[in-house]
Amino acid sequence: MDVLKVMTPGAYTTVQDAGRFGFQQMGVPVSGALDDFAFQVANLLVGNGRNRAVLEITIMGPRFEVMAEADMAIAGAQMNVSRNGDPLGSWCSFRVQPGDVLDIHQVQSGCRGYLAVSGGFDVPLIMGSHSTYVGGRLGGFAGRPLVAGDVLAVPGVAPAHRSRRLPEEWIPDYPGEILLRAIPGPQDHFFYQGLDTLFSADYMVTAKADRMGYRLQGPAVEMCEGMPPSIVSEPSMPGSIQIPADAQPIILFVEQTVGGYAKIATVVSVDLSCVAQATPGDTIRFESIDLERAHDLYREREALLEKIAAHLQ
Repeated sequence: MDVLKVMTPGAYTTVQDAGRFGFQQMGVPVSGALDDFAFQVANLLVGNGRNRAVLEITIMGPRFEVMAEADMAIAGAQMNVSRNGDPLGSWCSFRVQPGDVLDIHQVQSGCRGYLAVSGGFDVPLIMGSHSTYVGGRLGGFAGRPLVAGDVLAVPGVAPAHRSRRLPEEWIPDYPGEILLRAIPGPQDHFFYQGLDTLFSADYMVTAKADRMGYRLQGPAVEMCEGMPPSIVSEPSMPGSIQIPADAQPIILFVEQTVGGYAKIATVVSVDLSCVAQATPGDTIRFESIDLERAHDLYREREALLEKIAAHLQ
């Protein structure tokens, strides 16, 4: 059932879900929603399971013509939403009807919003995922960002009987100064003074920030004398902080599979949502933690999502 026709596509709007796993050895990255918390909550707000396909909207949102009755919700970055010119809230569900015009405006804070629809957006399942990998023209809607004239469909799930809203205390903030918790390694032995620098200095997000990674600018993270300038290429994971030849950190994201630069530390998974909402000019500071604490943080995030799911049933 067709549900939305794209009138204007926004700056960069793609279909994403939790990601495509198990194919990195073939050069196919994980992809998926960068802010997994906002992505999952958006789905829960419209009564979906946590891994239904949504639209990831970056910086400037699209305008849609509504073609069928549906429940929708937007979560993540603060983006003003209007239906036929009337403002709607975020982190809550709302009903749309055929003929409505839905506008998602430029972000006020944060970087990425997630638009969910009851039933999830109906695009082909490629390698177990609906996510878009633009670099490989794979998945999502024809393997690319949306353009004017595209028509998005849903499986025909009926709207819910009631609206849902996330309580204020569970809505995250997106400040311009961000603390990221990270575990040293796997090549932390390449760095001594560099480790102290990374975990004590402020770094600015540069304009080179996308789904492949975020390049930072700040004090140089120097290698130990005698260490090679690069390593044998090895698999990379979202959150890896690699140090290239210019000694400026790069936080890797979901559209890279291998790397040949030493990785000084790894941002814990629950904090990747914070990176996803950072914009050029924001300040990042790193805090060193151990693996046990990282596991605790992951369990706390999962417990919160389960609590939210129960509350929104």
